[in-house]
Amino acid sequence: MDYLSLLMPVVYALLMISVFMTLCAYTVLAERKVCSYIQGRVGPNRARIPIIGHIPIIGNILTRLGLFHPAADGLKFLFKEEITPGHVRLSYYYLAPIVALVPALTTMAVLPFGRYFDANGVVQPLILANVDIGILFILAVSSLGVYGIVLAGWASNSKYPFLGAVRSTAQMISYELAMGLSILPVFLWSAAPGSDYGLSLFGVVQSQQNLWLILWQPGSALIFLVALFAETNRLPFDMAESETDLVGGFHTEYGAFKFGMFFIAEYAHIIMGSAIFVILFLGGWHFLPGIADPWPSGILGIMMSTVWFLFKVFAMIFFFIWMRWSMPRFRYDQVMHLGWKILLPLAIANFIFYIFVISIFDKLTL
Repeated sequence: MDYLSLLMPVVYALLMISVFMTLCAYTVLAERKVCSYIQGRVGPNRARIPIIGHIPIIGNILTRLGLFHPAADGLKFLFKEEITPGHVRLSYYYLAPIVALVPALTTMAVLPFGRYFDANGVVQPLILANVDIGILFILAVSSLGVYGIVLAGWASNSKYPFLGAVRSTAQMISYELAMGLSILPVFLWSAAPGSDYGLSLFGVVQSQQNLWLILWQPGSALIFLVALFAETNRLPFDMAESETDLVGGFHTEYGAFKFGMFFIAEYAHIIMGSAIFVILFLGGWHFLPGIADPWPSGILGIMMSTVWFLFKVFAMIFFFIWMRWSMPRFRYDQVMHLGWKILLPLAIANFIFYIFVISIFDKLTL
């Protein structure tokens, strides 16, 4: 038995989870820094790690940038006293944070984040599990994250968490329809006659070597982006928490490490959503529209393509944060009106339009 072939996927998975969780922690720091900049404040700049934080000049710079705060926050959540209210449904109360976090970590397995050339010179994706139906897997598994919110609201046995859970469920149903319809033209384009990629996310990226799909299908990109904000419960669609009228919504009764798990899950979904948007509409690891990739062959090219992909993801994360601190929260009736009466009809019209456009284009290119 080849133990190395069995061990390597496990090592890759652990490495990806470590990197992903680190990104989640520093996305929280980025949120706090961007928020403070927009509001004219300093932001986190006090936490200091012993020894490293006391290195002359370097330690002060790292401290002022707040780079030690994610470690401090993690330790605080880990060692903080766990207080469990006596009125909760205990088993589901403990299960909810896990259910909220696991889907985001699971979908990471089918996300291509770079490319390399195999022994035959054929380009292959850097991915943990290369499946042909990657987008269906992501949509199916990521939608399970709402069960964590629903469980938290119901298990808390309290009115405000329960209202937040119900709102989140209705919002998820409303915007998933538009999201699914918005990406159908993307795969109709990438899975053109003669293509071997099918519903593969790698195939979508390869189809954008010359032209990013945000330029070819701006309507699909806009609908998907609005639905993505709603699916991740980010402002202006922050109906599940809504501190102004629900105190804190679904996580009102949670504290310490369980509360931290909910927030890690939220930022994990933001990172995954940003990465999916980059893959579907911003060319993935390809350089710029109309410009050939400057990545060399070998390890250097792999690293450069991955860094460029991550740069686009970070830009999208910044956009998420910027929008949160620039727009007011919608009313709940406005959220439902936008989802059912505006976004869904637009998604249907966009889908029908691109069916005709892609059909005509295929006939002209045969």
